[in-house]
Amino acid sequence: MGLQISIRHSSGVAIVDLQGRATIGRDNENLHAQLRKVIEEGARKILLNLEGVTQVDSSSLSTIVRASVTLARQGGSMKFLKPRSNVKLVLDTLHLLNAIPSFENEAEAVASFGRTATP
Repeated sequence: MGLQISIRHSSGVAIVDLQGRATIGRDNENLHAQLRKVIEEGARKILLNLEGVTQVDSSSLSTIVRASVTLARQGGSMKFLKPRSNVKLVLDTLHLLNAIPSFENEAEAVASFGRTATP
């Protein structure tokens, strides 16, 4: 199954729902195009819903990291929602969960964009 991407909005947060495999080729190209489009349309708060992602590879991780860096440079941020099994393991192994906050509850994740981080 290819990567399915849908975008919705809640309280000023662009929620990017992903379903399937985020791997090199058409899937990653689509992910890159959709993230770029959302950012170009002015989104500065992006919640990447990974609950339905069954596999992620280095090309898609690179796309996600580039989008996160672009957002940060523009005063925005990206957060993860519900990474599962192998995807969560990969993100943890690469220490991406230290750099990009992850949440299990969508309402809490959306609300967290309004809060400032405390040391």
